[in-house]
Amino acid sequence: MTVTPASSTPAPATSAAPDPMKQLSGNFSTFLTLLTTQLKNQDPTSPMDSNAFTQQLVMYSQVEQQIDSNANLKTLISQGSSNAAAVTAGYLGKKVSITNGSASLGGGAANWTYNLATDTAGTQLSITDANGKIVYTGAGETASGNHSFSWDGKDNNGNQLADGTYKLAITASDAAGSAVTSTVASAGTVSQIDLTGTTPKLVIGNMEVDPSAIAAVSN
Repeated sequence: MTVTPASSTPAPATSAAPDPMKQLSGNFSTFLTLLTTQLKNQDPTSPMDSNAFTQQLVMYSQVEQQIDSNANLKTLISQGSSNAAAVTAGYLGKKVSITNGSASLGGGAANWTYNLATDTAGTQLSITDANGKIVYTGAGETASGNHSFSWDGKDNNGNQLADGTYKLAITASDAAGSAVTSTVASAGTVSQIDLTGTTPKLVIGNMEVDPSAIAAVSN
């Protein structure tokens, strides 16, 4: 059981991004210098209108507040990512139920359970690969309740497909032709936490899933 850290490969050298607050400070200093010069050299008989530079001062203040807000937001996002990583680490070694229809194909086997709300006149099972391509279709059970489905990883032409993530979808209808409600679930043990992306992913067999897809956790 391991946690996959973010890549440690050194990033290519790039020029540092300018500090917005330093830029604002420099512009503000220049503005004050110009304003002071204008005030010193204004015509006493026709003084400057104070409204204009007062509005500019207010604009600088608003920009400064926005920069502070952006900095605080970045801090909150960073803290949220750290907390998410800490929470997902608790899944390591746990058996979880997945409700997004996905299951891991490995060693020539992928397993699901599906539930039919009522009896059906016909049930079709469709399996798609990670690219959304349908790789297998077949008939399913018609009685209401829970059913298990084990797939050997072969498409309808008998070709053995590569290990990875596959998704099962159910299409069912009753004798009147109305759609029957169905749900799909799979189970597996979390072996790793992948932290290389923007959000942590749980590694289960040969697939990665978002923690939000987890419906239940057990030891």
